[in-house]
Amino acid sequence: MIEMPENLPHPTLQPNTEVVLKKRYYRISPVTGELEDARALFWRIASAIAEEEGKYERSPFQVEALAREFYDLMTGWKFLPNSPTLMNAGTELGQLSACFVLPVGDSIEEIFDAVKHAAMIHKSGGGTGFSFSRLRPKESRVGSTGGVASGPVSFLRIFNTATEQIKQGGTRRGANMGILRVDHPDIIDFIRAKEKEGEFNNFNLSVGLTEAFMRAVENDEEYPLIAPNTGQEKGRLRARDVFDLLVKKAWASGDPGIVFLDRINRDNPTPVQGEIESTNPCGEQPLLPYEACNLGSINLANFFVPGHEHENIPADRGVDWAELARVVHLAVRFLDNVIDASQFPLERIAERVRNNRKIGLGVMGWADLLFQLRIPYDSAEGIALAHRLMDFINTEGHKASHQLAGERGAFPAYKESVFAQRGEGPYRNATVTTIAPTGTLSIIAGCSSGVEPLFALCFTRNILDGERLVEVNPYFEAALTEAGAYSPELMENVVARGSIRDMEFLPSDMRRVFVTAMDIAPEWHLKMQAAFQEHTDNAVSKTVNLPNSATVEDIHNIYWMAYQEGCKGVTVYRDGCKSLQVLATGEGQKKLDGQGAAPVSGGGTVRKRPDIVQGFTQKVQTGLGFMYLTVNEVDGEPFEVFATIGKSGRSITAKAEAIGRLVSLALRSGVSVRDIVNQIKGIGGEHPVFRGKGLLLSIPDAIAWVLERRYLKDQKGHLGGVNDLERQRCPECNEELVFQEGCHICPSCGFTRCGG
Repeated sequence: MIEMPENLPHPTLQPNTEVVLKKRYYRISPVTGELEDARALFWRIASAIAEEEGKYERSPFQVEALAREFYDLMTGWKFLPNSPTLMNAGTELGQLSACFVLPVGDSIEEIFDAVKHAAMIHKSGGGTGFSFSRLRPKESRVGSTGGVASGPVSFLRIFNTATEQIKQGGTRRGANMGILRVDHPDIIDFIRAKEKEGEFNNFNLSVGLTEAFMRAVENDEEYPLIAPNTGQEKGRLRARDVFDLLVKKAWASGDPGIVFLDRINRDNPTPVQGEIESTNPCGEQPLLPYEACNLGSINLANFFVPGHEHENIPADRGVDWAELARVVHLAVRFLDNVIDASQFPLERIAERVRNNRKIGLGVMGWADLLFQLRIPYDSAEGIALAHRLMDFINTEGHKASHQLAGERGAFPAYKESVFAQRGEGPYRNATVTTIAPTGTLSIIAGCSSGVEPLFALCFTRNILDGERLVEVNPYFEAALTEAGAYSPELMENVVARGSIRDMEFLPSDMRRVFVTAMDIAPEWHLKMQAAFQEHTDNAVSKTVNLPNSATVEDIHNIYWMAYQEGCKGVTVYRDGCKSLQVLATGEGQKKLDGQGAAPVSGGGTVRKRPDIVQGFTQKVQTGLGFMYLTVNEVDGEPFEVFATIGKSGRSITAKAEAIGRLVSLALRSGVSVRDIVNQIKGIGGEHPVFRGKGLLLSIPDAIAWVLERRYLKDQKGHLGGVNDLERQRCPECNEELVFQEGCHICPSCGFTRCGG
């Protein structure tokens, strides 16, 4: 490691940046043996990546000078690499790439090789994408054994279970993408795979759509299902029925998403090496089998030029284009050096990565830049600037890659690439740009995430002993202060409402500019994604966030518009959808159901259970472990509850089940929720735990807490009308998770289910 200069300045950290860095990124210094601080962390990264420059005699940089350039780039919050680089650069592990794609072949040996290789990647800090399209359909004959194949969905479950046991780099469970072609005979099973909540919770699922299928949808035609092991047609389906099912399942749970395989492969820079079958977990990085990519993001918020905030400005003003070009060139050099510095978990991956040298330079802070320019996200001006800005970054990125090719040589597969065929280049990298998720990175940099609109202008953060702190977007706070409208009371109001759209006492231009994800109509989400996609080599990670009231037709229109607008895929998320599920009874459930109304001692009757009920499941920490309380409703009122305690003894499990049965009996017998809560609330136990500003004393007290918060509290002000208990909560700080860029992230502490 290059020795740290004595005069190296300490980076200026926001309080939350320090929390996230300390929790997720600081390492024990190999020099001092002590835990890093921010200066040591960023110098470790900068020096490790700059040291690779010494391999190239024609480099215009001295290694020490370049290390300082990289350090200033990161600590000035203008660029950050992906999380594995922040975690592992300059360490013994040395695995610096975020995303990998592995093939899944049709033999049992190939399948379990993929499971093993995925475990190795997750252990080293990466996420994996798979296509299960090569697997023969269920009930196909297996020639070697005379048995019958179980199909892609059954093997998907094996991958999901294996992932559950591995934590990425020792910090989080691995994330996966599972893709199946729409013409696979098992496609209906795949589309319905997440009907039961909690199934395949380590996977994002996407259906690989073809243009032939989309034409069949448009023309209301049937299309063939092809067995991949034989190439023979195994049946036909009406395309519109399949597309409608896709839409309905996305409405219900957000899964599956869709990717357009033909469109992705038209942009495949090295088609001689094969077709692209899958992407990384969040969908923005299509990759060949055994390929990996390292990512980094430029913080656009820090390229604003003051003085144009109140002007009707053209797209070429208000942005420091010269500085942006300088940073793009440095960032491309940084990411190319990362490839040389990386230690890959498989030699086959290392070979393919160094053959194609793909990098993915993207952006974050887009919403913040628009705020500073006073340009609404959902406006023609916003779309125009997106085109102008990403075209500039893509063009400068390719210039930088061309310059590196002059210094270091083109990527080895260049001669067989589409660039050589077109007489373009040479380039050092087969791809240069990707719009990746920046959930944790944007918290470190103190900016908005990726190209997403802001999810909330204000949010609350848990700090100490149940105390909560309101955090406000700095550009929104500055605008309020300038207008003489800022007050703590107003901020609490904004937190409760989630938006200022209907606050008519605020200036109309402020309400127009400071829009949040739920304020924006779906077509504007798609227009923005398409604008960035047009100038991006790989793909764009973005979520179309919808209110809970969004219809199936809304999602149908979004999917179709994504196809028409040239996107490579799309993810939708209807607020609160993952916490509601339809529970349909089967043969096993009939044993638990009453056959009719039964008399109850005291003269009441027990209502018959309908065949289909709706409900939610709330995870609650108790002193005896996590309790999962499912509450099913009829006509919007609680009808029955089921309580289970994870990893507890049989006695505790039995008590939880007994309490649930008795509460269910009371509910079905007409006892009010208030009376039930009054009876069981406050019952003491031997292991109380803190929850919010109070204690949960026992299992019955925890059940009362859930029932009281849902049914006995005023719920006005919740975004989209979704109850707080229906929202997914951060397992580390209990704040509400938001779904954007294809992943659940916590804006409070930086927790992410997918990495960032």
